[in-house]
Amino acid sequence: MTMNMNNHPFHLVDFSPWPLSGSIGVMTLMTGMIKWFHNYNSYLMILGYFIILLTMYQWWRDICRESTFQGKHTILVSKGLRWGMILFIISEVFFFISFFWAFFHSSLSPNPEIGTLWPPLNIIPFNPFQIPLLNTIILISSGITITWAHHAIMENNFSQMTQSLILTILLGIYFSILQAYEYIEAPFSIADSIYGSIFFMATGFHGLHVFIGTIFLSICFIRHLNFHFSSNHHFGFEAAAWYWHFVDVVWLFLYISIYWWGN
Repeated sequence: MTMNMNNHPFHLVDFSPWPLSGSIGVMTLMTGMIKWFHNYNSYLMILGYFIILLTMYQWWRDICRESTFQGKHTILVSKGLRWGMILFIISEVFFFISFFWAFFHSSLSPNPEIGTLWPPLNIIPFNPFQIPLLNTIILISSGITITWAHHAIMENNFSQMTQSLILTILLGIYFSILQAYEYIEAPFSIADSIYGSIFFMATGFHGLHVFIGTIFLSICFIRHLNFHFSSNHHFGFEAAAWYWHFVDVVWLFLYISIYWWGN
């Protein structure tokens, strides 16, 4: 007995060139970065970025078509996507745990090589009540606006969803600008002992996550303007909101431990 291929609740994806082109883009980017480090030539790296951006646009376009217009994201498929996002965020939690582990391992028992002090000798840390506190207020405010957006979409309130998403994206951009300014004005570098390494690795990867989250929310904003979301079909936005809340919580731990307690 033969069964119709569509006689199931799961989504079997169509053949797609984007995983292959994405892999080629990442390989080109990695090779280009190595060339940039050694030969100060960035052309291959820029080509890698270009391939990745094109792949992102076209892959996300196909996913939007599958979920919004083709009806392939059934309730069971959406449930699988939710679990996938939850497991992804859990993996990100453990990624940042490694940085906190290194920080507390080094700060609670400083080595003689750094003067048995934390912060080490000749390291001037940031004042936690200046830009770091402002960035904390910005991210907490963005957590409020993204929650406002979620409630607005649950109530099919198009205008409030638009306003709150714009505010969240602007706060994310503002945070990134302030962090870039903080890095430019930093009195120490990533090469300045274990303190500089941990500080720039932890806050830098968090800043990268803020940048990615801002792109995520910007795509959701474009989809919202094109009426892709409704009160019962908006997992793309919900996943972005989960990711943004995760970024907020990680920043609170970074602020309390590295900026405030570690100061």
